[in-house]
Amino acid sequence: MTVPGIELQELPEELTGPSAWIGNKMAQNPDKWLYQLSPEDIADLEQAARAFLATGKDVGEISKDAFPLGHFAEHLQELRRTMLEGVGVEVLRGLPVEGYSQEFAAAVFCGIGAHIGSARSQNAQGHILGHVRDIGADPNDPNSRIYQTSDRQTFHTDSADVVGLLCLKKAKEGGRSLLVSAESIYNRMRAERPDLLEKLFDPIATDRRGEVPEGEKPFMEIPVLNWKDGYLTVFYQRQYIDSAQRFDDAMRLTPEHIEALDMFDKLADDPELNFSMDLEPGDMQFVYNHSQLHDRTGFLDWPEKSERRHLLRLWLSLEGDRPLPECFKQRYGSIEIGNRGGIITKETKLHAPLD
Repeated sequence: MTVPGIELQELPEELTGPSAWIGNKMAQNPDKWLYQLSPEDIADLEQAARAFLATGKDVGEISKDAFPLGHFAEHLQELRRTMLEGVGVEVLRGLPVEGYSQEFAAAVFCGIGAHIGSARSQNAQGHILGHVRDIGADPNDPNSRIYQTSDRQTFHTDSADVVGLLCLKKAKEGGRSLLVSAESIYNRMRAERPDLLEKLFDPIATDRRGEVPEGEKPFMEIPVLNWKDGYLTVFYQRQYIDSAQRFDDAMRLTPEHIEALDMFDKLADDPELNFSMDLEPGDMQFVYNHSQLHDRTGFLDWPEKSERRHLLRLWLSLEGDRPLPECFKQRYGSIEIGNRGGIITKETKLHAPLD
């Protein structure tokens, strides 16, 4: 079997570099991915947010120029390099969100995002600011989005170069964040089961969950693993792969594909390869989607509505990023570097809802 223009034998025996990390080592070395905000950092962000909100503009209109920063802008450029060239994950810790209005917290978060990349729509309604919380959606409904339930998400990628989360409220129990390197999964499968690794380079149907761009199928056909110009890029959501089988014209999963997907999941769940963290209120987590997968454990929420788990989410497109294979147009619309990703339908109008 071949992937377009390349045979598996021509792919690297092992991927090396900072993004091919091992989870238990990352857990032991938080200095590789955790940055504690200083009082000076916080003051810098707060002055920029106050200045922007004084203009009366929608938070969704924040740009880098509209959110001028002092010294902290240098760290955000370093964070951007961490996404593109480093380990691919960073947590900014210590934003005092307990004292912020939701609008102020959103302004800080979107302002940070604007210094890293350009915000993308996260649903058919054009929301650039997503709200990750349990709204009672049925996890067994094939048109539900898993992040709107309290169920475990399982390891997956989002439809943008980078995903950012700001924790406003944490759950009563659970809701722990997990991360794993797709490059490390590749290395393990390359060594142990190259025959199954091959199957992950086949086009595989992934359900769009009812958010279908005009003229497109209700599912995408993008391989789990893709190789282009020396980069391994992952695209994965197992629940959506499984639910795509409801469509008669979707590619059928063979027993070999299922075995390959099961091995991918098993390795992602391996506590040696992944690591986890509790996101505390004020934590901002940024993850590079093309080389990393993220997950969230199931959770038990607080009975009081005002205390329930609530995270804000950004999808970002980065200048200077890697090229993506042509098949990603099915999900990203455009694969133009710096202007790609998100969910766009004919009704999409970009804005940032605060509720």
